[in-house]
Amino acid sequence: MKVLHGISEVREFVSGRSIHSLESVPEEVSRRIQDIFGRQMTPAEVVSHILSEVRSNGDSAVRDLTLRIDGLELESLEVDRASFRQAVEEVPRELRDAFELATRRINDFARASLPKTWHDNDTGLGEMVVPMDRVGVYAPGGTAAYPSTILMVVGVARAAGVKEIILCTPSRGGVRPNNAILAAAQIAGVDRVFRIGGAQAIAAMAYGTESVPPVDKVCGPGNVFVTLAKQQLFGQVGIDGVFGPTETVVVADQWADPRLCAADLLAQAEHDLMASPILIATSEKLSKEVQAEITRQARSLERRDIALAALENQGAVILVDTLDEALEAANMFAPEHLNLLVRDPWKWVNKVRHAGAVFVGEQSAEVLGDYVAGPSHTLPTHGTARFASYLGADQFVKRIPVVALDDETVRKLAPVASVIARSEGFTAHAAAADMRTGLQNSEDAPS
Repeated sequence: MKVLHGISEVREFVSGRSIHSLESVPEEVSRRIQDIFGRQMTPAEVVSHILSEVRSNGDSAVRDLTLRIDGLELESLEVDRASFRQAVEEVPRELRDAFELATRRINDFARASLPKTWHDNDTGLGEMVVPMDRVGVYAPGGTAAYPSTILMVVGVARAAGVKEIILCTPSRGGVRPNNAILAAAQIAGVDRVFRIGGAQAIAAMAYGTESVPPVDKVCGPGNVFVTLAKQQLFGQVGIDGVFGPTETVVVADQWADPRLCAADLLAQAEHDLMASPILIATSEKLSKEVQAEITRQARSLERRDIALAALENQGAVILVDTLDEALEAANMFAPEHLNLLVRDPWKWVNKVRHAGAVFVGEQSAEVLGDYVAGPSHTLPTHGTARFASYLGADQFVKRIPVVALDDETVRKLAPVASVIARSEGFTAHAAAADMRTGLQNSEDAPS
């Protein structure tokens, strides 16, 4: 891990961090593109082609692309409801219970944070909070399956009052998708499941096909082609965001437990080679103990090589003199996860300005946030926490202002609107405002 000293080195390190390019793919992927499409294309060009095909040809394009890309011939795009329901019975009881507990906590948090419809009779102003009609969720189904993401996204959308939720997830050489994915979907509240993967799944949900209904918003993680599809379709459909590799910042003082610091850093590092685990410490002694613990704990990890490579390439140890400096450095990173492993953590929470989520104290492990704490684990990455928020219930509703003014208020406001309208050259606007005042003052005004 890189070792940095003080705020100036942190500032230089943060400014030099590169954003992972969506156009940068391994040579093997480039060869696959050539084999599948008969010519060399960039990932963005591949996605544009897929979107165009699905928009023009619907189900037939989805089937053709699934056969060419995944080698899977689909008769029906939708998983039949009996198989969907059966999946819950086929996962271990312990896992089912875990899904159910997580779903309850996710629902409860989302409902508590949901904005409410309101109206003020004195001002005549208010808002209607209206849930989306239909949301689409994507779940990868290749080398890794993430039922926790389904719980997090679907649980929040359901709590927000979304009327219908569909799921697209691929079947890899089987009749139906991953059982844990289906079980999580059933428990969280998915209505329909389609065995479609990749950019063609995102396109099908955005445009709609003969089988797949069009949605208002698409959510969920995926590979570079899924991410590019969401990016290119933004505006046609809502998206949850464009997310980069996971990252965590652990702030630790001299009293922190080095075992827990190391465990939290390794938990993020094992995600993938691009993960960014950062330790900000006020004690050089502690930082060395944490690094020794990382070496010791990594020996027993199944994904040891990935975790150690992430720590070596994207990881850093930052040494500062005070916790004030530590929080200043953390805010520079604006990390996806910020862990406060300090003696009096609540004293420092109000110093946090930029973070996807804050985990307060040594017991509030970030891994609990990944699965069961309650808030969605879909969080802004790569510094976007400076302006973006987690995927909460408010992102599955529309907030519609309601204006219902009484006569007295209209008499005060209409002349003001008229003056501003005329300053902009909009005389029809001005006339519409003036007419309200004139009608109210006229004996011929309707009662």
